[in-house]
Amino acid sequence: MKIGFIGLGIMGKPMSKNLLKAGHEVIVCDVVRAAVDELVAAGAKVAASPKEIAQQVELVITMLPNSPEVKQVVLGKDGILEGAKAGLIVADMSSIAPLVSREVAATLAEKGIEMLDAPVSGGQPKAVDGTLSVMVGGKQEIFDRCLPVFQAMAASVVLVGDIGAGNVTKLANQIVVALNIAAVSEALVLATKAGVEPELVFKAIRGGLAGSTVMDAKAPLMLDRKFNPGFRINLHIKDLTNALDTAHEVGAPLPLTASVMEIMQALKVDGLGDSDHGALVRHFEKQAKIELKRCPV
Repeated sequence: MKIGFIGLGIMGKPMSKNLLKAGHEVIVCDVVRAAVDELVAAGAKVAASPKEIAQQVELVITMLPNSPEVKQVVLGKDGILEGAKAGLIVADMSSIAPLVSREVAATLAEKGIEMLDAPVSGGQPKAVDGTLSVMVGGKQEIFDRCLPVFQAMAASVVLVGDIGAGNVTKLANQIVVALNIAAVSEALVLATKAGVEPELVFKAIRGGLAGSTVMDAKAPLMLDRKFNPGFRINLHIKDLTNALDTAHEVGAPLPLTASVMEIMQALKVDGLGDSDHGALVRHFEKQAKIELKRCPV
């Protein structure tokens, strides 16, 4: 399939490379020239604008920071809508507010353009190895047409409902991830403060009910003090902001989410907004005045 890909950041760059590896023709566009050049070197073609991409492809994928960027790229000047013809599919794989997904989809539908909201989970490592989890909102027939494309980037692809449902599901995912990282952080800091090696605690509990994908991914990085971003705290703040806003709109209190949001805000104030969300542990370390580390060899 001939695919346009807009947004070549931490996630979008490896995702687009996996489309190339799967044999798709990919045309890319991004404000960062170095990222574009890297994709061109991998076999992609380049377009000057989202409008130019939309004029050439069957499917446009967007992977952008938040709702305003998606609205600008899709509906703004030189955007996808200006270059699109009826029958084009727009798959927004960004994590944005569900109501914005529905608003953008309604505007596109007026011109006969279909849309899926298809945010992903798994962070940079799973984007690189093509094992992301994709949660999709939209029509069944449009989902079926795009499924092989999603499968080139993901290990799990699930249609969860109509347009907007993908981003509601992603918000639920981000709540679980944030609270899980906080719980792992709190538990390992407790163990350290009580004089028990946190690495041994991790090994002891990971196979039981407390074990999780989040624990397996983040506990070793905490122990190794590796907080370079796989998923930045600033981006998780964005997602939790969308979760809390959506919760207020539908009347679903999220007290635990609000608590973790405040911890992330405190870390941002401390200058850690661009660190990986595993750096949540540093808040608990600061409170307990200790630091996690691996067992001495």
